[in-house]
This record gives sequence, structure tokens and C-alpha cells, in this order.
Amino acid sequence: MQGHISRCGDELARTALYEAAHSLLIRSTKWSALGAWGMAIAKRRGMARARVAVARKLAVILHRMWADGSAFRWGKQAGAPAATAA
Repeated sequence: MQGHISRCGDELARTALYEAAHSLLIRSTKWSALGAWGMAIAKRRGMARARVAVARKLAVILHRMWADGSAFRWGKQAGAPAATAA
């Protein structure tokens, strides 16, 4: 079955990601690349699928931030190069 949220992982984390995606798409007035990407999906596939797609992308971004310890960047600025081990 495609187009559904899997029930893997913590239910509260899934709920928080879904609500954050909803807020980003509906309530946020500040422009973001992620919001624009989500609204493009909403036009093509519908708002429910766009929320799921944005929630998944948020999860990937948060995981990447957690894994490499980087700070959140609102826009698409070039990130600082990773520190190399000497």
C-alpha cells in the first residue's frame, strides 16, 4: 500500500512531525524552500500527501542535524565545511 504513514517508530514523534509539517504549510508566513516544495506537492497530489512528504523530509533533516551536530539554517545558505580530523 502506498501513500500512507508507516507505523514504525514512536507514535508521538510521527505526530509531532506531521503537525510541524501542517504548521509549515498552513500557518507559516515566512518563505522557506521546504514550504514551497510542499506547496508544489499539494498542488499536484493534495494537501494530505504534501503533509506526509514534508513530515518525512523534516525527519531526514532533523536526523542529519543530529548525526553531524550542525545547526539549523532557515534558508539554503552554504553550510560551513565539516571539521576534518587531523
